[in-house]
Amino acid sequence: MSVLFLLIAASLTLASAFLVAFIWAVKSGQFDDHYSPAVKILFDPNNKNHQVSNHGENKCR
Repeated sequence: MSVLFLLIAASLTLASAFLVAFIWAVKSGQFDDHYSPAVKILFDPNNKNHQVSNHGENKCR
């Protein structure tokens, strides 16, 4: 039974450490991305039929 209390204490300590690390990462700007949402539409990997020729004309097959 004492092992159960030890495991609960260890899991709560580990969970709180991950929570503190996540809060620190959010406050320090690790998840701030101002560039890629604006250009994500330009790089569509699913559009395989659309090609741009050398003259800048769009060709769709």
